[in-house]
Amino acid sequence: MSAEMTQIFSEFIGTAILILLGDGVCAAVNLNKSKAQNSGWIVIAFGWALAVTIAVFVAGLNGPAHLNPAVTIAMAMNGSLSPSLVLPFIIAQVLGGIVGAILVWLAYLPHWDVTTDKGAILGTFATGPAIRHYPANFISEVIGTFVLVTGLLAIGANKFAEGSNVFAVGGLILAIGLSLGGTTGYAINPARDLGPRIAHFILPMKNKGDSDWAYSWIPVIAPIVGGGLAVALFTLIK
Repeated sequence: MSAEMTQIFSEFIGTAILILLGDGVCAAVNLNKSKAQNSGWIVIAFGWALAVTIAVFVAGLNGPAHLNPAVTIAMAMNGSLSPSLVLPFIIAQVLGGIVGAILVWLAYLPHWDVTTDKGAILGTFATGPAIRHYPANFISEVIGTFVLVTGLLAIGANKFAEGSNVFAVGGLILAIGLSLGGTTGYAINPARDLGPRIAHFILPMKNKGDSDWAYSWIPVIAPIVGGGLAVALFTLIK
């Protein structure tokens, strides 16, 4: 396998693990009969932070471990990623998101039938607004991803003991989730939302309801905007 294909495959595997663990904690909290049902936002925020940490460790063995189209586009903008890898990375990330979500469905297979709350089921896969207000929801995702990419660029500009920078990334995700995630569920990653939303749409679940495609463009477009703004600002202050 060529070096480029290895990196692309790493993005696929890393994103699949990210979603398996991240949507997995959402399933644990949301689904009926789960031992972790109703354990709350703190559990979800810590679960996602650890999901990112583990996924970055795995994907980082053979690639940059972006796991996020907004990060990939931002890194191409600042010159740290070849433009030829942008589209392959994004495709791999979205496919990884689909596969990761399917694995969550399999892991919690009996729980879907005993969960009748359609919103809880969709929330296991994809994000949604606490208050549906598209301009405000868009701004929230822009701000969250701005902080994400700015934080990643700052982490990259500092020196760490080998491997320890990944824990800083996990801390960054935790901070975003706790401080900014309450409005939209902090997708801050088009693949994190779009891949699982596609899985929700295609998987056979009797109580799943609508996949809310009317909202789906926000967690795709807003993170890309937020990441681009972060690169622009970081270029000015660096």
